[in-house]
Amino acid sequence: MQHQHIDWAIDYIEFAAPDLDAVKKFYGTVFDWKFQDWGEEYTSFSDGHVDGGFRKGTSSSGTGPLVILYTSDLGGTEARVRAAGAPITTEIFSFPGGRRFHFHDPAGNELAVWSDK
Repeated sequence: MQHQHIDWAIDYIEFAAPDLDAVKKFYGTVFDWKFQDWGEEYTSFSDGHVDGGFRKGTSSSGTGPLVILYTSDLGGTEARVRAAGAPITTEIFSFPGGRRFHFHDPAGNELAVWSDK
């Protein structure tokens, strides 16, 4: 599940799913997506072009998938987001493979920015 990461481009998309086995079976059977489990609460996927993941849980009414942008400079990008007036909703945290933070855009959409550095 490797693809080229491009600064500030949409790089990953994350969905909520109450039953990870069911979504893996569905997308694997119908669209031939490949999966990698990261414990019992998360699985990542690749469709050959876009990477993404399913976190165990349900979406709140009115929310959609989490769009994740890539950056090679997480701290610098966070500073740019803050300087533009966007509220940080989740401070920088680490996960297997990198670090990320979340913010709200002016329309109230939640997005995340991640880095493998």
